[in-house]
Amino acid sequence: MATRPLDLLQKKYVAETPKSKAFIEEAASVMPGGVTANIKYYEPYPLTMKKGKGSKLIDLDGREYIDYLMGYGALATGHGHEYVKGAIIQQVESDGTWLFGTPHELEIRMGKRIQKHFPSMELIRYTNSGTEATLLAIRIAAAHTGKHKIAKFEGHYHGGYDQMLVSISPTACNAGKAELPIPYPESKGMNPSHLRNTIVLPFNDLEACSKILTAQKEEIGCVIMEPIQGGCIPADPTFIKGLRKLTEKLGILLIFDEVKTAYRTCLGGAQTIYGVQPDLTTLGKVIGGGYPVGMVGGKKQIMIHSSPLQGADVFDNSQSKQSKSHSVLFHSGTYNGHPMILAAGMAVIDILEKEIDSVLARTEKLKTGINNLLQKHGIGGKTIGMGSIFSVVLTDKDEIRNYRELQKTNLMSRKELDFCLMGEGIYTKPVNRYSVSTAHSEEDINDTLAAYHKALRRV
Repeated sequence: MATRPLDLLQKKYVAETPKSKAFIEEAASVMPGGVTANIKYYEPYPLTMKKGKGSKLIDLDGREYIDYLMGYGALATGHGHEYVKGAIIQQVESDGTWLFGTPHELEIRMGKRIQKHFPSMELIRYTNSGTEATLLAIRIAAAHTGKHKIAKFEGHYHGGYDQMLVSISPTACNAGKAELPIPYPESKGMNPSHLRNTIVLPFNDLEACSKILTAQKEEIGCVIMEPIQGGCIPADPTFIKGLRKLTEKLGILLIFDEVKTAYRTCLGGAQTIYGVQPDLTTLGKVIGGGYPVGMVGGKKQIMIHSSPLQGADVFDNSQSKQSKSHSVLFHSGTYNGHPMILAAGMAVIDILEKEIDSVLARTEKLKTGINNLLQKHGIGGKTIGMGSIFSVVLTDKDEIRNYRELQKTNLMSRKELDFCLMGEGIYTKPVNRYSVSTAHSEEDINDTLAAYHKALRRV
């Protein structure tokens, strides 16, 4: 059997990164598989980084990379931005602590900055991750509607918990019909009930969505979606506007998960670009500048369910309080609204309000350059995405509109390309999206395109 190109590329990768290999082998004695999050792993083993600054990462073997993973999109201002670091130091020195355990001023200040760009978020709640934000949004939707089934889209990811670990990347034989997807579990240990209570919808197919949602409108409390699937496949404008009208008609709340797209598409997220206001929005990643953070916001009459003024919660032991479990929607967390993280988040907003246009321009230059190189080398492919986040797909199709079409692209060649690029000093996790930051310079873009030219010749 002939040796596959990927095998040769991975053999070269192993030869050039012995310290990363040794690290993962040792780490396996501490953590299952040597990693503390499955998403960080790829074969034959992931690179282990030792230092990051600006647009660059340096691995344990001292090899430098232009980083386009950027913490899976969280680092919109690059690694170790001095202004963000200064904001954190100033918060600690000014306040004397990095955790109050009480309300504090930054909660209001950061909230108002978010509301300026996301006017649909009339009231907000802080969480510690995007996953927590989507989990809370679903609970709020159920409290408001009294309906507990959830509808999500095939191929969309909203966090690693049972309700949402459904039909993220099913194989063709497990996915069912395109217009009527079958709920598919994406993890061991899931309660089978979630396959009955999480309804799967086909992305960018309004007619099919209408049939599914109308048939179960008395049971479905919310539709949650990435307005741009995976940060790369945009919703058709007619689809997303039609879905907004449909959910309003059926009495189903519409949740936009903008964890990937907030401050990446524009400062007001994808909802600003589409001119569509959801009932609830979830944010995370970039709004914390690389620190763990999340946020839920939406219409006042919906968000008010989480107010402690509605009644007693689980920790209120007052004898005068009655009917605890039904009087208020419970949401808590010691680190919610962490002052140090909010200081970092506001610093990120300061930077992006000044520099986002230049980031978007450099991203377009990179995307155009990659498209031109693919064409020059006679390789069917293109960049897809919106704003400072995009992916590279290898296909002759003119358009990619959903998960199933994405799975039919040449994913093996894309993986080969990514290993070639790592050898040329360009880093993203294989077959992952690209995130451009304020730290990426014109020189970085030019060096990346030069690396692409070499890698495409090899592939």
